[in-house]
Amino acid sequence: MKLSPKLALLLTLPPLLWAGNAVVGRWAAGAIPPLTLNFLRWLLAFLVLLPLARPLWAERAALRQRWRYFALTGFLGMGCYNALQYQALHSSTPLNVTLIAASLPLWMLGVGMLLHGVRPDRRQLLGALLSLLGVALVLSRGRLQALREVHFVEGDLLMLLAVFSWAVYSWLLARPPAHMQGAQRPHWDWAALLMAQLVFGLGFAGVSAGAEQLLSTQTVAWGSGLAIALVYVALGPSLLAYRCWGLGVTQAGPAVAAFFGNLTPVFAALMSAALLGEWPQWFHGAAFALIATGIVVSSRR
Repeated sequence: MKLSPKLALLLTLPPLLWAGNAVVGRWAAGAIPPLTLNFLRWLLAFLVLLPLARPLWAERAALRQRWRYFALTGFLGMGCYNALQYQALHSSTPLNVTLIAASLPLWMLGVGMLLHGVRPDRRQLLGALLSLLGVALVLSRGRLQALREVHFVEGDLLMLLAVFSWAVYSWLLARPPAHMQGAQRPHWDWAALLMAQLVFGLGFAGVSAGAEQLLSTQTVAWGSGLAIALVYVALGPSLLAYRCWGLGVTQAGPAVAAFFGNLTPVFAALMSAALLGEWPQWFHGAAFALIATGIVVSSRR
């Protein structure tokens, strides 16, 4: 697999958008319950996709025949990952959540080996180590000894479950069942394929949000800021990022794509610095170099 500039850009855009999603998720924690935020996010994305996913409605029989696959991908990709992440941010710290999310390459390699028999090579393991070191450098602001102060709480366990669900989801995109390959694959474009997942994922998200509304005492603090946040998470981290991630995973493979996911906390650190009026420091550049080296090392054959 040759990592072209176009493919690298395709895999870099989702982490950038997801970094914005993390910033918005932390800001919105006091304005809206986490599962409700996840449901409204995907509801808006569903409405935007409706006119774009016409091939899906024309071949509803194909959707019914493959409902198990789309129910599973919808559950993992839409119903689980971001709901768990938003929930984790209520009881865990941004440092812990981002550290756990940075372990995605290792989860990708583990899921690939256990479920698909794909054994990681030395380059992939070395790339994972370099990328994780780069993320740790940013999160500790150049003081790696600060990582010793991390304490795990309930939210950390939720984030572990979220990362595992995303790893399984990504492998399902890269290694779909036989009825989703070759001549048996429905003639759907990206919007129809995403909508097929969303049909089920939105249902899971809706049930979770409904249960949350019954059990939680937190109410939604509506306002222009929350409306703008909802539009962003529905269009950027949802539609655009999922489209680019799906293409990137298909072309590069889930193991290589996972290393690009480590750019998310770096972008998040830069965004936070920009909002606070702080200029990037030496460890931001060093982290970019380590993560980029990890990506190059893991993708070479």
